[in-house]
Amino acid sequence: MVQRVQVRPISDEEGNRLLRIVRRGTGSVVTWRRAQMVLLSAQGMPVAKIAEVTFTSPDRVRDVLHNFDADGVDSLAPRYAGGRPPKFSLPQRVRIKQIALSRPATGSSRSSPRCATSPSTAPITPTTASRAG
Repeated sequence: MVQRVQVRPISDEEGNRLLRIVRRGTGSVVTWRRAQMVLLSAQGMPVAKIAEVTFTSPDRVRDVLHNFDADGVDSLAPRYAGGRPPKFSLPQRVRIKQIALSRPATGSSRSSPRCATSPSTAPITPTTASRAG
């Protein structure tokens, strides 16, 4: 027979911290929802009902309860990590920043302002419109 998953008995201090998280309502929504799951389990609510109340899956509720049993209140905070490792080393990033912040070389045609009569900014007149068509 499969045992019901329920959180371990919580101490008064843990219970007060959980209540503070749930009642305060500020901070991470993830932490608030996980604290709510633990409190509902401590009150004897079954996993399926907790999942229904918190709009999540029963597997997720079981994971939260097992993590709380192992790590206590610290397990409620989300641990976002990962991502792709940086492509450039620190000296490379410093050099890239130097290049990006430096002034362009003088005499470069790219640094001079565009001519006001370049084809892309020239006003459209009846004669230019007839040439285009």
